[in-house]
Amino acid sequence: MKLTRALPLATLTVAVAAASQAQAQTEITVGTVNNNDMVIMQSLTEEFEAAHPDIELDWVVLEENVLRQRMTTDIATGGGQFDVMTIGTYEVPIWAERGWLSPLDDLPADYQVDDLLQSVRDGLSHEGTLHALPFYGESSMMYYRQDLFDEAGIEVPEQPSWDEVRDWAGQLNDPDNELAGICLRGKPGWGENMAFVSTLVNTFGGRWFDMDWNPELDSPEWQEAVGFYVDLLNDYGPPGASSNGFNENLALFSRGNCAIWVDATSAAGKLYDDPDFATRVGFAPAPVAKTPKGSHWLWSWALAIPATSENQAAARTFIQWATSQEYIELVGETEGWTSVPPGTRESTYANEQYRDAAPFADFVLEAMRSADPTDSTLKPSPYIGVQFVGIPEFQSIGTRVGQMVASALTGDSTVEQALQSAQRATERTMERAGYLDD
Repeated sequence: MKLTRALPLATLTVAVAAASQAQAQTEITVGTVNNNDMVIMQSLTEEFEAAHPDIELDWVVLEENVLRQRMTTDIATGGGQFDVMTIGTYEVPIWAERGWLSPLDDLPADYQVDDLLQSVRDGLSHEGTLHALPFYGESSMMYYRQDLFDEAGIEVPEQPSWDEVRDWAGQLNDPDNELAGICLRGKPGWGENMAFVSTLVNTFGGRWFDMDWNPELDSPEWQEAVGFYVDLLNDYGPPGASSNGFNENLALFSRGNCAIWVDATSAAGKLYDDPDFATRVGFAPAPVAKTPKGSHWLWSWALAIPATSENQAAARTFIQWATSQEYIELVGETEGWTSVPPGTRESTYANEQYRDAAPFADFVLEAMRSADPTDSTLKPSPYIGVQFVGIPEFQSIGTRVGQMVASALTGDSTVEQALQSAQRATERTMERAGYLDD
């Protein structure tokens, strides 16, 4: 018989304690998007785990379109693969109404929920209760190469128009030197190219649906807006524009390959993180055409807990940490103040360290406050949302229309053909969903 030597009492106590800690540790799976702010959050895993040794984080980081597909499939089927989901102001109220998300009431006093921007809180609530906590918020704006504009003698007015933008892009376009006059989203997806195209349609006077839920995708306003978009990118955009989303265009602009870029305000921190490049960047409101209504979007990437999670307490501990004032201060101190998650808390914009580092702070705050999801179209519309329509069917509708718009951009169809196809497909979807009579 094999004999075992007895361990000293002190050693045995430590071993038992370590084993108990290992057994007590809860692993939570966090699904998130591969944007810069989320990459920073992932890089601070050790900070969280050191403060919460009973919780271990397992990250699933995905490209935006893939993330949305995975999150939607998992939540709709009750798959339970994730304890924390990164979703946005489109999904939260719809999923909360279906009981798919855990309500986030009774938040502790030190979380300071009243410090969250009101427009962001409203977008992440259902029947007055938060069902996700905002990690960062954004509107949209125009970035431009101030140095190139100065050399060309171009002065940007307080509110640029799309006609002016087209003229500037034409003046500065220099493909021989790998400089595109303008970069815009072309990658198909309801949250990719259609986030931008929807705001363009809004400012050209269009809307997704009339007050009786009849689609208007082949209307003169859509034809004019999408035709303008396709011509602008084909004339002055970068090669392969139909493959470019937010991250791709951020890389192009920050490398000096775009003279103008219209996209999310959340990119400002990344652009201004490089002091040398920051001196060459100017910014302005998103351009307008016929109306300022709906010309710039409102969005928040947020952290939610699916009702299927078996680790509710640990998941709540994590999302409160990642969206807290303390987290923002941690990022500011470790990564630099231009890297803090923007657009979520009033206290961020009152922080002198952030304001000194981020000359765009007040501008972004005003853009977020002025975007109105309840009044985003020139003609009345039956839906809530600026760059999306707040109905469950929109995810599939927006993605399908985005593919058709991309086909017009690549020349596989004309703008007229693409929008006629989009109109027919959307009518069928709305009829099946009961919005329209067959």
